[in-house]
Amino acid sequence: MTPREEQLRDIVEEHQEMVLNTCYRFVFNREDAEDIAQDVFIEVHRSLDRFREDSKLSTWIYRIAVTKSLDHLRRLKRKKRFSSLKRMIGAEDPAINIAAPSRDNPEEALEDKERIQVLQVALESLPDSQKTAFLLSKQDGYSNQEIADIMETSVSAVESLVHRAKKKLQELLEDYYRRH
Repeated sequence: MTPREEQLRDIVEEHQEMVLNTCYRFVFNREDAEDIAQDVFIEVHRSLDRFREDSKLSTWIYRIAVTKSLDHLRRLKRKKRFSSLKRMIGAEDPAINIAAPSRDNPEEALEDKERIQVLQVALESLPDSQKTAFLLSKQDGYSNQEIADIMETSVSAVESLVHRAKKKLQELLEDYYRRH
């Protein structure tokens, strides 16, 4: 094995789980996330010589994962296929993979699953930049500076994106629960 192959193997081993989880949070489908993650590491392999080390390697890889995930979603929208929405609500619902709360009451467990689905639909309606900033902040726990590095924007832009995402989600969820 060449030194470059060893380096790539180490990179994949270290970042594989993060990349797969990132892709999954955007596309809500395990198979698609695995395909995108593979594309991410192909891109890393192709571009490793051009990595300038302006940022951390993990930030650079995360940026590629987010970009590839958003590209995938754009292709789905462009083809006017609603399969991702179907998957999100249907049998391949990612909520199935989330550990169910230990409740004896099936009605409460069902309500929790419904809340997750409603939140996922609301997240899907956000513009890509808001969704990305919101997920990086609230789900992954990145700081605004780290998000700015990943998204290649300013900290104030990240703060604005997260604020607008929270406001829009609040409006969507209030509207949903008012109607139901």
